[in-house]
Amino acid sequence: MFAVHLMAFYFSKLKEDQIKKVDRFLYHMRLSDETLLDIMSRFQAEMEKGLGKDTHPTASVKMLPTFVRAIPDGSENGEFLSLDLGGSKFRVLKVQVSEDGKQNVQMESQFYPMPSEITRGNGTELFAYVADCLADFMKTKDLTHKKLPLGFTFSFPCRQTKLEEGFLLSWTKKFKARGVQDTDVVDRLTNAIKKHKDLDVDILALVNDTVGTMMTCAYDDPSCEVGVIIGTGTNACYMEDMSNIDLVEGDEGRMCINTEWGAFGDDGVLEDIRTEFDRELDLGSLNPGKQLFEKMISGLYMGELVRLILLKMAKAGLLFGGAKSSALHTKGKIETQHVAAMEKHKEGLANTREILVNLGLEPSESDCIAVQHVCTIVSFRSANLCAAALAAILTRLRENKKLARLRTTVGMDGTLYKIHPQYPKRLHKVVRRLVPNCDVRFLLSESGSTKGAAMVTAVASRVQAQRKQIDRVLALFQLTREQLLGVREKMRIELEYGLKKKTHALATVKMLPTYVYGMPDGTEKGKFLALDLGGTNFRVLLVKIRSGWRSVRMYNKIFAIPLEIMQGTGEELFDHIVQCIADFLDYMGLKGAQLPLGFTFSFPCRQTCIDKGTLVGWTKGFKATDCEGEDVVDMLRDAIKRRNEFDLDIVAIVNDTVGTMMTCGYEDPNCEIGLIAGTGSNVCYMEEMRNIELVEGDEGRMCINTEWGGFGDNGCIDDICTQYDKEVDEGSLNPGKQRYEKMTSGMYLGEIVRQILIDLTRQGLLFRGQISERLRTRGIFETKFLSQIESDRLALLQVRRILQQLGLDSTCEDSIIVKEVCGAVSRRAAQLCGAGMAAIVEKRREDQGLEHFKVTVGVDGTLYKLHPHFSRILQETVRELAPKCDVTFMLSEDGSGKGAALITAVAKRLQMQGKEN
Repeated sequence: MFAVHLMAFYFSKLKEDQIKKVDRFLYHMRLSDETLLDIMSRFQAEMEKGLGKDTHPTASVKMLPTFVRAIPDGSENGEFLSLDLGGSKFRVLKVQVSEDGKQNVQMESQFYPMPSEITRGNGTELFAYVADCLADFMKTKDLTHKKLPLGFTFSFPCRQTKLEEGFLLSWTKKFKARGVQDTDVVDRLTNAIKKHKDLDVDILALVNDTVGTMMTCAYDDPSCEVGVIIGTGTNACYMEDMSNIDLVEGDEGRMCINTEWGAFGDDGVLEDIRTEFDRELDLGSLNPGKQLFEKMISGLYMGELVRLILLKMAKAGLLFGGAKSSALHTKGKIETQHVAAMEKHKEGLANTREILVNLGLEPSESDCIAVQHVCTIVSFRSANLCAAALAAILTRLRENKKLARLRTTVGMDGTLYKIHPQYPKRLHKVVRRLVPNCDVRFLLSESGSTKGAAMVTAVASRVQAQRKQIDRVLALFQLTREQLLGVREKMRIELEYGLKKKTHALATVKMLPTYVYGMPDGTEKGKFLALDLGGTNFRVLLVKIRSGWRSVRMYNKIFAIPLEIMQGTGEELFDHIVQCIADFLDYMGLKGAQLPLGFTFSFPCRQTCIDKGTLVGWTKGFKATDCEGEDVVDMLRDAIKRRNEFDLDIVAIVNDTVGTMMTCGYEDPNCEIGLIAGTGSNVCYMEEMRNIELVEGDEGRMCINTEWGGFGDNGCIDDICTQYDKEVDEGSLNPGKQRYEKMTSGMYLGEIVRQILIDLTRQGLLFRGQISERLRTRGIFETKFLSQIESDRLALLQVRRILQQLGLDSTCEDSIIVKEVCGAVSRRAAQLCGAGMAAIVEKRREDQGLEHFKVTVGVDGTLYKLHPHFSRILQETVRELAPKCDVTFMLSEDGSGKGAALITAVAKRLQMQGKEN
């Protein structure tokens, strides 16, 4: 019994001594967590360099865009071919992705040898060989009669400019075929396939094996967004935000980046980590000075590193009693499979002895223990280095998503990772230690990169088909120059119809005289009351104007107008308005004062003088009864009488658009046009009296309230009206009315977007084909959301949050499509507004017989002010469609309040002048 204990003690002491001996000899290969965190931050810096436009050319970690923009979503189906070129064997695969929605993949494959005369021969012969193998496979599987999409896994660094194109940067591993570098490998393969007349193959995607691994795993686990290969070579890819990729146009969505991390350190940043053995191995390789990180990690080099260490230790008399065999001197005699066998838990020592004996050595027990530990240190260092670089990628993903904690999946493949008994466990443990704020699932790839290439092809095929459907919908909103010129000309005709006595009754653009004959001249002064009714809020204002200073001070109070008042009786509406006025006069201490009042009433009115206005028809959700066809000023006066508390001098009824023009005209005498682009849409302008047949007199000018929102009510713009516009119109309070306004104003743009999203979801192109109750709800998609979603500063994550607030659970791809839809709808709105404005300025230019016309347009409205692109697109359209007009757009300050007071002041001034005359 004692002897057994003695032997056990001797063996453990022997093992301990041998381990210490090896540790001392290879201390430089043992990396502390502090060192690994330092390597991690160095790799992060290299990633930044690779992604930057200016730093990319000199970056060692190339961060190559792959043009893979989406991962599988489970809706892929069909038959696909896949080729895998990059290892010691070449593989052809047919993948059938099920159509029954059960995410079922069936595969048939064939391996073909890759002789060294092919891998190191002529490039043309290499691709001819690949095409021959493909032809053989297709004949064997009876596929020559089918046209099939193909994914090409090409496991070498390529510069891609699109998914189906890639220029070889350099060969790695044991490939050295001549004349391939800097050429498009897809083009080379396509030409080789063309020589087989019976093959009809469409190469849709060039895929790196790492990307293939990520895609294979993502099919089973949609949260997979990283792929890592640790095999003959090593590499990683991950999904990067487009906004961070300087090398590719566009900021929307994400794209898979092939890091090509094997070259990390080629610029010298890992010199303090590399050992004499790494340098010796590098000098003896096919590509000295290249792929230095890969040479410290991957299966192609691990066995050779172990051999160089054992040889040095033997020479130093630390192993085999100083004996060395010719096999130990021979490059490549120890392979990675030997390292894996020596590190097996139970039979490791026996395997070590057998392998060493086969190398012509006579190892002692202590030699076997020492050699096994050498293998452990080399493979552990490999796992540590991989973990540090992977931790850098995971940290980047977490920071991109602005998360405190990341949950993600990493797809893994590669012979070293698969066959080495300790490697996966070591890698996982170190990664979790380096990034404790990342919950990582490691998923082993089935069928590896070849299935992945088929998945990329399937996704590309799906995305291509979906893109065509989406583009068909968006094309309906893309107006050509000819269409916009057509809108301009039709608007011009309608303007003339509205001004003429004969045609006025049938005109859709009503061209209502406002009886505002002049613009402010700076002499206006006094205190004025202003009322502003035009939306869900009603304002009462006190406006003080000082002459000579062009100075205006305003005091106001906002009152809500409940829906039951908006859609009740006219008497209830005007009693509510008078109640609000009484509250304001009390609040300001003006109960007894009889002040001149301007009433901004932002609905179509037919006026016979400045203080009389007959309501033509309600818009913007108002439906109060017994008002249409009535004089709203009289209704207001009657309500004041019913209250019998105060009396007011109602001088003018004002449209908000006219108020906007007057406000800007007070600052800029060149302003003679007003535009509102907000909840509703309208324009007014100063017209020559001689052109206004509805009003007596030919002298001077008068402001015309166009009420252009009704443009198209006669069907003249039906050619640009979409099914979505018709749905919005049919669901509105006034079907068949205000057609132009419904295509251009804030009240309706969100609703048009909602109708498009419902249609795209029905087609299975959005929200996984699920139409939520929220999406069915009219009015949820307010126009303010369009402005937020289209903001250039908004990342897709924020777009997704907005959609989540609306109860719409979206993917990254959904968010891109929603943003595109919003952009198409708002762009068309701005262009249509611009075409209408071009008609007005061109009319004014021609009326005055000018070659060149300079004018200022006063503008107000939330759509114009808050939407990130509306104003720019509108201005560009006016410039393009009215090139002889120099149009300045001036933002109005409170047109409906200040403007109403200014109109009242101008009317008072003109009244006084009339009396004096």
